[in-house]
Amino acid sequence: MPNRVEPTPAGRPVAEPRRDARLDQPRQPRRLTLPRFDPETFGRWSESAARFIGTWKFIVYMTVFIVVWIAWNTLAPRNDRFDPYTFTFLTLLLSLQASYAAPLILLAQNRQADRDRLSMEEDRRRAAMQKADTEYLAREIASLRIAVGEVSTRDFVRTELSRLAEELDEAAQRRYRLERKDRQKAARRAERTSGDALDDPVSPGAYDEDTAPPSARHHGR
Repeated sequence: MPNRVEPTPAGRPVAEPRRDARLDQPRQPRRLTLPRFDPETFGRWSESAARFIGTWKFIVYMTVFIVVWIAWNTLAPRNDRFDPYTFTFLTLLLSLQASYAAPLILLAQNRQADRDRLSMEEDRRRAAMQKADTEYLAREIASLRIAVGEVSTRDFVRTELSRLAEELDEAAQRRYRLERKDRQKAARRAERTSGDALDDPVSPGAYDEDTAPPSARHHGR
């Protein structure tokens, strides 16, 4: 609805103030604003409280508190007893303490479970990396073993050298035998030639000095 402008006695218009609540529009719902807090800080505080509740100090302090409460409300003068027998107020305090302790313990357990989950995921990731590294090393070792199997070892080289030395010795012996046989044949041939020369004498002039056998050249000199 547009604002109406009314003239003033001085002749200057004045705008009508806008209404906060209008009947022709629905009312805006009001949101309840809660105080903000740091979840991490509250979580650390809850873990500290849960950790303290689970210690022997808390049990001792709680026991001393309850004993003093009951003793005062039982042995003190009647006018000074603020929580007489049946201890209703003490029961209420213990119920409040239990009602707050349980959520704190659960919150601490949830935070610990989140940390354990992250730790397990990290351990799983590291285990997967170690498994991959182990498989890679196993493949490398297998390839090295195959490569080493194809390389000549010291015993193999020694055996091959011994066999080669034996073959060379046998070849040298065969060559020596052949050379000895050749020398023997040459000696027999020379003896046969010298015998034929003695049977058919020839005058020294018939031999040429270059083609004559050594014995004839020596005789001519």
